[in-house]
Amino acid sequence: MKGKRELIRVLKDTEGSISIDMTGRKNGRGAYLCPSVDCFRKAVKGRGLERSFKMAISKEVYESLEKEMERLGEQK
Repeated sequence: MKGKRELIRVLKDTEGSISIDMTGRKNGRGAYLCPSVDCFRKAVKGRGLERSFKMAISKEVYESLEKEMERLGEQK
């Protein structure tokens, strides 16, 4: 268990698009992941994001999110 500030928020907005919310304040449904690519891959494998957002997520969206997570990891 970690605090919200230590996690990355993945957001599903009102139009149904999925992105990473760095501010943690955008409107929409959020799911929290630890800030590592391994954690993201576990969420993909276990379909955790799909359960949280109650919708199917395409492979392209997962690839885009993974690239963004990798970029965030390089910045730290």
